[in-house]
Amino acid sequence: MNWESWSEFFAMGGDGVYVWGSYFVTFACVIGEVLLISNRRRTLDKQYGLIHDSNKKEINNETSS
Repeated sequence: MNWESWSEFFAMGGDGVYVWGSYFVTFACVIGEVLLISNRRRTLDKQYGLIHDSNKKEINNETSS
């Protein structure tokens, strides 16, 4: 496909709203997924860190008794 100007390229033969809208929605979903995954990882790191610390304290208390 050859377009004579940028406005024709962005219009995509009258379907530009659907084409560029779908790109925007896909991009927003990918970014949202990355943010949700990173947030979940931080939460799991905190939880596992707390579990590890509490297990470490229990082991120290058992050995010192």
